[in-house]
Amino acid sequence: MNFLRNFLASILGSLVAFGIIMVMFFFFLALMGSGDDGVVVKKNSILEIGFMAPIKDYVGKDEADPFAGFWGPEMGLDEILHAIKVAKEDEHIKGISLTTGFLQAGMAQTREIRKALLDFKNSGKFVTSHSDFYAQKDYYLASVADEVYLNPVGSMDFKGLATEVLYYKDLQEKSGIKMEVIRHGKYKSAVEPFLSNTMSDENRTQIQELLTSIWDVMVDDISESRQIAPENLNTIADTLGGRLPKFAVASGLLDGTLYFDEYEDLLKSKIGVGEDDELNYVSLTDYVDKAKTRKLETGSDKIAVIYAQGEIFFGEGGKDYIGQGLIVDALKKAAKNENIKAIVFRVDSPGGSALVSDIIWREMQLAKKEKPLVVSFGNVAASGGYYIGVGGDKIFAEPTTITGSIGVFGTIPNINELAETVGINAEQVGTNKNSVDYSVFEPMTDSFRDVVQEGIEDVYTTFLSRVAQGRNMTVEQVDALAQGRVWSGVDAKANGLVDELGDLDDAIAAAAEMANLSDYGIRKYPRYKTDFERFMEDLGGMKSKLGASVIEEEIGTEAYKLLKEFKELGKQEGIQAKMPFNLNIK
Repeated sequence: MNFLRNFLASILGSLVAFGIIMVMFFFFLALMGSGDDGVVVKKNSILEIGFMAPIKDYVGKDEADPFAGFWGPEMGLDEILHAIKVAKEDEHIKGISLTTGFLQAGMAQTREIRKALLDFKNSGKFVTSHSDFYAQKDYYLASVADEVYLNPVGSMDFKGLATEVLYYKDLQEKSGIKMEVIRHGKYKSAVEPFLSNTMSDENRTQIQELLTSIWDVMVDDISESRQIAPENLNTIADTLGGRLPKFAVASGLLDGTLYFDEYEDLLKSKIGVGEDDELNYVSLTDYVDKAKTRKLETGSDKIAVIYAQGEIFFGEGGKDYIGQGLIVDALKKAAKNENIKAIVFRVDSPGGSALVSDIIWREMQLAKKEKPLVVSFGNVAASGGYYIGVGGDKIFAEPTTITGSIGVFGTIPNINELAETVGINAEQVGTNKNSVDYSVFEPMTDSFRDVVQEGIEDVYTTFLSRVAQGRNMTVEQVDALAQGRVWSGVDAKANGLVDELGDLDDAIAAAAEMANLSDYGIRKYPRYKTDFERFMEDLGGMKSKLGASVIEEEIGTEAYKLLKEFKELGKQEGIQAKMPFNLNIK
């Protein structure tokens, strides 16, 4: 017995020692890497842009962190846009080559990158694109290029936007596991999949109008770049006129078909080098690091840009979810800092906890008493995401932003039917009439449902009043636009839910004007924990990340997304102000 105990102790000690050695080894490699001269951009270089990882608005990288990027590539939209702006002025960068495929970004983010590429192109430098396959979002981005090429045996998607919503009513009945739902808002279809097997007319209407609005923006942008009338683009989509490379070229979607070596010959001719010469590529990832040394906005006066991204949960928050901790702290710091003259609050969130949303809203009210506060909506600012943004002095949204969804709901799991099937009986004992309020093993009582419904109605009324106050509307006017319905940025502006259509740069410019600033720098918040800090805090973090990647590989991406959706339901504590559905637009 002692031998076995000592043997296991020796193994454990060896594993711990091995872990420490590995940490020191990677730390040493990081220190060695930090001593090099950085990225060198040669003359006649081409910036190669291919997005291989999901894009967030902001990742808050700390360059002093020796473990930065250790767990995989991460890139913020702010870094991408800054790098393209710097490349525009870099005399060694002659042009940009887009080689992206399966772009993992939202529509608003894609449009902002597209706008930056257009600005780069207008400087006189070239932008070209080549891919083996263009998904619709990839093509939308690529269409801004001077020339767009596809592999001769490649393919592209151009057929209009669509989405799919899964319904679980039958699954609940067959499994005995269901979600008890209490809601307000006829459009609050975040919970509709638990109540029905079919899509309601209200939900179908709002999704159809939302997709049509976003598609119209895409078509208008492509029309301007490719010089194809919008009605012709819709005809191409309806007839699948880009389904084969030769059809896509004939319809004007593409400039031609080229193998990659032929495409590289084209690039060589553009920068004036011989066919036998090597092209000087610099990857976007490398150039982002190079561009960080170049500050485009300077000045002792600052504008704070505070990023709020992800679902809203109670807690500290991070780069994957919004918590009241980091955001409230950032707002307080920005409001109290004498060098900061204005605040821009960037929102990319489908919503979540109503309580946290209101806590952040309150801090927004306090901050804007100190200095101008402009809000910028990204891919989505719906429900709780709209709630936290409505407290600003002025709201900007992209035309493709998904916003609104003013409504609330509560979902509570119940396994009464499953418990009866497998033979579980739960008995409760309490001291007072309402001390035993709810058990997942028993059917929900009418009295408990009434109490929850009362809370839902109270939060909904509060939500309406916050919007009415922020948008200078009556509660009745807001209620007519609410009921949980979502809008595109274009429709939100028409309905008075936002002030202007524009991107983050437009919001920053408006904040500068409100603060009477002509020369200013940018200070970004919040500060996220570095990879090194998170590694030291939670050595199990690597295990969970590796486990998640293994599960996704085994069951497939679509099934893994569904699994994550069910997992997120378990995090929903209290009343939710959340986007009506998880839209995967394609």
